[in-house]
Amino acid sequence: MHNLLTDIEGVAVGHATDLKLGSGVTVIVFDEPAIASGSVLGGAPGGRDTALLDPAMTVQVADAFVLSGGSAFGLDAAGGVQAGLRAIGRGLPVGTTRVPIVPQAILMDLLNGGDKDWGLHSPYRDMGYEAFRAAGKAPFALGSVGAGTGATTATFKGGLGSASAAASGGAKIAAIVAVNALGSATVGDGPHFWSAPFEQEKEFGGLGQPQRLSPDHYAMRLKGVNLKATTIGAIVTDAVLTKAEAHRLSIMAHDGLARALLPAHLPADGDTIFAAATGKVPLAQPAAFMELCHLATMVMARAVARGVFEATALPVAGAQKAWRDRFGQEGG
Repeated sequence: MHNLLTDIEGVAVGHATDLKLGSGVTVIVFDEPAIASGSVLGGAPGGRDTALLDPAMTVQVADAFVLSGGSAFGLDAAGGVQAGLRAIGRGLPVGTTRVPIVPQAILMDLLNGGDKDWGLHSPYRDMGYEAFRAAGKAPFALGSVGAGTGATTATFKGGLGSASAAASGGAKIAAIVAVNALGSATVGDGPHFWSAPFEQEKEFGGLGQPQRLSPDHYAMRLKGVNLKATTIGAIVTDAVLTKAEAHRLSIMAHDGLARALLPAHLPADGDTIFAAATGKVPLAQPAAFMELCHLATMVMARAVARGVFEATALPVAGAQKAWRDRFGQEGG
């Protein structure tokens, strides 16, 4: 276990990162089509093929998920991933052809100081293909990479985070998230994370919680004057689940966002969480699925904090400072 999404067998993750652009793409590829669903609880989402994830819809599986910066321009990234999948024969059979199923969510990073003067066509289709080609099962980078490259929050630079856990019956579950929240992952202006009660092995500094919480700690902190943001991610398990159960798992992962970000799910957030099940480990009893739901909340909360903890500031003028710029490697 590396405390990453790739702890789930049959799952690969790849990034495309452009620090000058101040944006990037992260791709989650399944070795075999995985049962897939998801849920959107933010008020201003952006996505592609997200409607088919509703449990009432016919298509049951996905070949990959895409998380991307670029706001609506970033929706081109899924096309690059589809091209890569189609080239290797992946996709839903439709007559004599195949259509790769690649749901995507995007976040707003157009105002972070990066060079967005890309000309006629956005670079995201090519970045999607690059991220697909880079997808592997080895440990992958966190922080200001992939979809987390240009992410920001109300207090510190956002980033890409991940975390995993094992259930008592043997199933594994893991989260990946690009933290671009309108609110804050940290308590007040200090170094402590709202996710602290769920931290494992000092994965985001081991600082615990403040000795006391004051009304100022709970005061609403919002990002900038533009009030546009989105936290996007996925929760994946190797358990055997139905599409309806995967949908429930995505909602439980949103509970993790709500524990890790204050506030979350605002009218100008686009908070979106995908869910997938690779179907390798049968669940022995109904309580086993309850445990997965419980773990989904915790691994997502941990992943959010790791994304901010591992982030570094963009190399552009006026870039938002990272948590480590102020508190160092361990919050000292």
